[in-house]
Amino acid sequence: MRECKEKHEKIICNRCGKELEVKNGIVMEGYFHGETCWGYFSRKDGEKHSFDLCEDCYDELTESFAVDVTVEDETELL
Repeated sequence: MRECKEKHEKIICNRCGKELEVKNGIVMEGYFHGETCWGYFSRKDGEKHSFDLCEDCYDELTESFAVDVTVEDETELL
C-alpha cells in the first residue's frame, strides 16, 4: 500500500502491516511491488490491483510456491 504525502512516499507491507523506512523519498530496505490489470475471462475484469510486500513477507510467500521463483543476478543496480 502506498500513500503519497508532500513529496515523500510511505510504503506499508500489505501482508504484515510493517511500515518500510523511507528517507528523502528513497526506500531504505528491500520490498516487492506487484501490480496487474485484470482482463477478459477473469472474475476481476476491468480492475487494477496493486500491493507491496516487505522482504520478509516476500520470502515467506515465495517459499510456499510449488515452482521456484526464477532468480538472475543483476549487474547494474539503480
